[in-house]
Amino acid sequence: MTGARSRHLAQCTRGLEAVLADELRALGSKSVSEVAGGALFAADAELACRATLWLRSAVRVLEPVGGGRVGDFDQLYELASRIRWEDLVGPRHTFSVHATVSNAPFTDRHFAALRVKDAVVDRIRARRGSRPDVARHDPDVPLRLIVRGEEALVFRDLAGDSLHRRGYRPVQVKSPLSEAVAAGLLLLAGWDRASPLVDPMCGSGTFVIEAAALAADRAPGYGRSFAAERFPDAAPALWRELRREARDRLRPRLDFALLGADRHAGAVGIAAGSARAAGLADLVRFQVADAAVFEPPFAPRLVVANPPWGERLGAGSELVASWRALGTFLRRCPGAVAWVLSGAPELTRHLGLRASRRWPLRIGQLDARWLRYEVRPAPERAATPTDRGS
Repeated sequence: MTGARSRHLAQCTRGLEAVLADELRALGSKSVSEVAGGALFAADAELACRATLWLRSAVRVLEPVGGGRVGDFDQLYELASRIRWEDLVGPRHTFSVHATVSNAPFTDRHFAALRVKDAVVDRIRARRGSRPDVARHDPDVPLRLIVRGEEALVFRDLAGDSLHRRGYRPVQVKSPLSEAVAAGLLLLAGWDRASPLVDPMCGSGTFVIEAAALAADRAPGYGRSFAAERFPDAAPALWRELRREARDRLRPRLDFALLGADRHAGAVGIAAGSARAAGLADLVRFQVADAAVFEPPFAPRLVVANPPWGERLGAGSELVASWRALGTFLRRCPGAVAWVLSGAPELTRHLGLRASRRWPLRIGQLDARWLRYEVRPAPERAATPTDRGS
């Protein structure tokens, strides 16, 4: 890991860049700038590791190891060959190269990754006498190549597996909402982490579990390991100290309620299992209930929901019924603020409410909106002669 400060890159879902930048500043980076799909930040080894452990909205933290201008694959190989790979990848380590290419002199990202892989192998073999192996799954040193125009940047991926994988999800579920997106949306909503929250369509419980992690000050990477812990220049003592600090910060209980409900018992079972795996089961509640009739036992200050959009879950009249059920539930929560994730603008009218704010997002290949609604109390009905008893 680099000792001096350098410009690392944290990546996130499009639309969450401002949230990610705020997280980095809170961690102590003095130089943060937003870029499309992420943020650049100044970091030494300690801050880079801390960011990997603590960033909630990020999916990757990338450490720069080289870069420059390239016009073809041969120049890309030459650029990669100048990087001191013998200090970054050991002969007994495995590695991989993942490339993204946009508006570049070449378009084949797979061949671009292959040229960098060749440069790594050739340089280490020439200097160490043996070469590292390539591993497609769970490599010791995952590398990322980003080529935009004629600029090529090479990074080590400190996390390896995407940071949205917190380590508590027992199975992968069909939903456009990842853990990192859910946490980022909660931060974007400005939740105070100290007031009651309800998700009446919780599905596998991502919003509620991430809210509990926020409120309990649980590091999102607390339950998993990272590729950087296997690097040749890893800092085991630093990682031990960061994990000890994260353990000491955990709050064992909350004095407010976090509740999720869903009409599908299977989804509620997954949510409860995930909460147990995260060590947060005592901080949340889940129950089987349809939003159309669900009545929480307390008045929520914040309601969050990710109703079905039609891309992956539900279809036709069932979709409309889901949004109408959500609207019915919201009208039973006067005084609350609701944030609803939507990837289908034509469905939002079935809520029967007008959004006060719309935040654009790009989730995977889908355009979405994070919509804010202020749920006002129903107007009092004027008294009639019958009401007055005359």
